[in-house]
Amino acid sequence: MRKASVLFLAILAIVCFATSGFAAPDKDAIKKQVDEIVAAIDGGKTADDFKDAAKREPYYVFIMKEDGMLLVHPSLVGQSLKEKAAPVFDAVVKATPAGVWVDYEWQGKMKHSYVRKTKSALIVGSGYSD
Repeated sequence: MRKASVLFLAILAIVCFATSGFAAPDKDAIKKQVDEIVAAIDGGKTADDFKDAAKREPYYVFIMKEDGMLLVHPSLVGQSLKEKAAPVFDAVVKATPAGVWVDYEWQGKMKHSYVRKTKSALIVGSGYSD
């Protein structure tokens, strides 16, 4: 009986550990945070008001000018996404006022981001990687 209990607990631990890495991304949460930031910027806030959003886990936020200059990002603030990673820039600039999901490769991983334009043409985005 003791062996069966130990075996059951071991299998349960393996299943829990294995499935934790495959948790589905929360697309609704990603969309909600982007929509809320766009609404706030459209209501008078600035990109600077959301610098901490670049540190959010598990879905950080980035804010970019249409020309590619990153205003909010975990590591590329003040740099041009257009110059750093043109294919990523090409995907992200497909943002619309209504919001759209875009796919691109970043550092060897497929990324999926929800991007949306503010009234002032800033691009706000967040997403997940495979």
